[in-house]
Formats: sequence, structure tokens, C-alpha cells
Amino acid sequence: MNRIGKVYYKDLFAGIIKEDEEGFSFIYDEKYLAMENSRPISLALPLKKEQYKSALLFPFFDGLIPEGWILEIAKKNWKINTRDRMELLLMFCKETIGAVSVIKEEDLVNEK
Repeated sequence: MNRIGKVYYKDLFAGIIKEDEEGFSFIYDEKYLAMENSRPISLALPLKKEQYKSALLFPFFDGLIPEGWILEIAKKNWKINTRDRMELLLMFCKETIGAVSVIKEEDLVNEK
């Protein structure tokens, strides 16, 4: 199963996070890297052309996922497995308090 999220930093498209059979990957967008004012989305994910890979969801992205009562609402109303961190990231991190947001690829298609 491939799941993809587009990662934005202050409304600028910054890269792609993906989950597939091999685990998780994140790669910065080439245009974002070429911008004069591009910034890393996290100190743990410095700007580079090469793809980051991990067997588990990167701690930075995992930290974007809400906890507590919001997670309970998701569990109860949407029947989401709270251990499925990528699904939670794609569902709840479209509008975050911080500078980084993650939008499920299908949601971008539906907004057009």
C-alpha cells in the first residue's frame, strides 16, 4: 500500500512523505531546494537532495499528530487505528498550529 502526503512549509510546497512496503521516505522538492529562502522543515531533516528513509514514521512527522481528546474522537467517530501513524498524519495534519502541514494527495485532487 502506497500512501503519499504533500508537505508544505508556510504554504510553500516543500516535499513528499510516502509510506510503502519498505517503510517511510521523505524527499524535498527540487524547486523548494532551489529557492533562496528555503528552510528545513525540521532540524532533524536538513535540506538535501537525497531521500530520507526510515522503517518507522520520522519522529518529526509523528510529533505533528494530535494526542489526547482529538485522538479519541478519531478513534471513536472515524474508526481509525491509532497505531496507523501515517493515516493519522494524513487525516489530522492538513492544518497544524506550526509552519508545517501535510495534505493527503487525494485531498489535493478533490479540492480542484
